[in-house]
Amino acid sequence: MLNRRHLRIKILHVLYAFYQDEEGDVVKTKKALDHSIEKMQELYLLLLVMIGSMQSFAIDRIEAGRKKQLPTPEDLHPNTKFVTNRPLRVLANSKNLSKATADGSIGWGNHQEMLRKIFRGLLDHEEYTTYMASEERGFRHDREYLIRMFRKHMINEELFQDNLEELSIFWNDDLDLAASMAIKTIKTIGEADEDVELLPLWRDDDDDRKFFEGLFEETLVQAKENEVFVTEAAANWDLERIALMDRILMKMALAEARTFQSIPLKVTLNEYIELSKYYSTPKSHGFINGILDELFSKLKKDGIIKKTGRGLIE
Repeated sequence: MLNRRHLRIKILHVLYAFYQDEEGDVVKTKKALDHSIEKMQELYLLLLVMIGSMQSFAIDRIEAGRKKQLPTPEDLHPNTKFVTNRPLRVLANSKNLSKATADGSIGWGNHQEMLRKIFRGLLDHEEYTTYMASEERGFRHDREYLIRMFRKHMINEELFQDNLEELSIFWNDDLDLAASMAIKTIKTIGEADEDVELLPLWRDDDDDRKFFEGLFEETLVQAKENEVFVTEAAANWDLERIALMDRILMKMALAEARTFQSIPLKVTLNEYIELSKYYSTPKSHGFINGILDELFSKLKKDGIIKKTGRGLIE
């Protein structure tokens, strides 16, 4: 499921594009934001489809061995432990997953060769060799191996990551969260289950959705006013040399602090400092920390930032 850090990153990316665009089309930007969320859901489903597809490649390999003109004893009596891995079989035959991808827009149609190469690489992986040689059997054993296979081999495959970048500009940032959702989905498969329950992208309550919508809208609504606050606080700095990314991060942080009264200021401050470490210049986090810390104190004293809830009211 989506977490708030990921939502902040989504908003940061579209706002960066928005402020670089001379037209500054808000409607277009909102559509891009919604599309990025849809692509996140698509990646999650694609990862599950990719895992399930490994069974069909394994079946094809066994059948090809049996059809050889001079099959070896191993070809005639293959080790079927991987093919019969029960959580893998549930994914490969999942009606819920098939239904979620039924319209044809979600799938690896043009990338079957990539999946085949990932499977071939899997055969040479130490985890696979150890799993196939082990006499241990059982549902938990199968599930633990499937998770290790996915986490250690499949998503770290260079070929996969290269293709991922080509398929969507969003997916490099989305991969960690989508992969954690896929792993969580595998963990929910029970021994008696015949299908897999897909995770919702949003939690049951709509707090995160409101946060997402509100942060995007309020960052734009409050942009001019928050720009003034930043300009005043950075009076000793050459404003033209302040990176666009830094200015967007600070305006987002101020909008969040002013809009969401139940989020502690320390949480907001720390989140945007962390984002600056990944998405801005090496020295940005120190600059942003100093400016926001000063502004949060001043705006709270002036009553512009108000906090409610236990531990938030001083």
